[in-house]
Amino acid sequence: MSDFAIDPVILSLTHKLADWPLSRVFLYNDSRYHWGLLVPRRPGAIEMCDLSREDQSQLMSEIVTLSNLIRNIAGVEKLNVGNLGNMVPQLHVHVIGRSKGDPAWPGPVWSHSNPVPWPKPAEAPLTQAMANLGQFVTV
Repeated sequence: MSDFAIDPVILSLTHKLADWPLSRVFLYNDSRYHWGLLVPRRPGAIEMCDLSREDQSQLMSEIVTLSNLIRNIAGVEKLNVGNLGNMVPQLHVHVIGRSKGDPAWPGPVWSHSNPVPWPKPAEAPLTQAMANLGQFVTV
């Protein structure tokens, strides 16, 4: 997929973790949340319905995998999974581990406040969880 590129806004807000069969996996650069992002490597995909049925199934599998990784991080009480695309049209799915004590609780995290960057993204719990599973992590 030589014409595939990640939207510059996504690149400015994240750290690349790995490439899964369909999606590039990112750590969202906000240390207040355990926040992963999946971006299917399909040029021009904006909505899930733009993917083939096979890719839709693979994306769902990857959402579940990322959800399970995040759900098992200490302190995560609730998962938020979202595909908005209002600010960045490129197809991407957020998987966010939430807790009752987080700054945006119980509301949405989007545009709640300025992010607090990870001081060491390689030490973020999501990065470590992926590394513990033998995932190639590129932070």
